[in-house]
Amino acid sequence: LLLKEYMIYKIQNMLSDMSFRVRLIRITYTDTNGKVKPFTQYAFLMEDIDDLAMRNNCKEIKNKKIMTAQTDREHTTFVNLFEYMIGNTDWSIPNMHNMKFIVPKSDTLAKPYVIPYDYDYSGLVDAVYAVPAEALGIETVKTRLYRGFPRGLNELNTCIALFNEKKEKIMNYVDHFEICSEKSRNIFKGYLEQFYKTINDQNLVESIFIRNARVE
Repeated sequence: LLLKEYMIYKIQNMLSDMSFRVRLIRITYTDTNGKVKPFTQYAFLMEDIDDLAMRNNCKEIKNKKIMTAQTDREHTTFVNLFEYMIGNTDWSIPNMHNMKFIVPKSDTLAKPYVIPYDYDYSGLVDAVYAVPAEALGIETVKTRLYRGFPRGLNELNTCIALFNEKKEKIMNYVDHFEICSEKSRNIFKGYLEQFYKTINDQNLVESIFIRNARVE
């Protein structure tokens, strides 16, 4: 599960610089009381939000309620599609749930960028403990549900072009992430392929991201 979530962050890095960088490590745990034998597990380190903001010539906004309409529209469109890509519904902009906010240092009146994180409840990870919120009306996190507001077709197509441009790089990365079993990688890629099939079907794009998008 950890390795799959790690891959999600790496894929997000391929799509946008406004994303948390991560580093995979192996940690050996030793019981100082000597009751448990030392054991080693994978983990990953995640970039601090201040460093992410600095890389993008921005600074973090803290303790301020921000509504979706107040955020940078283009970047939020990307985030909405990315969350749909990985099958994640465990996030909220106005509730600041699994979201950070940064704003350009040179223009404090600019609309903030939303920076999502925490993907263990996504369908792409498919953790055994992950259960979608009852109000969403879906029974499993594997079922994708678009949680963004409607966007114009031109806006969507611009964003979709980015995902298509990076598809080969993304799939090659998953193919060569041999720490995960071949079976896990194939399931992972299959879930991504479903997303790409959707965004390259104009009828589905209009249905999911425009006509049936959330309105409140």
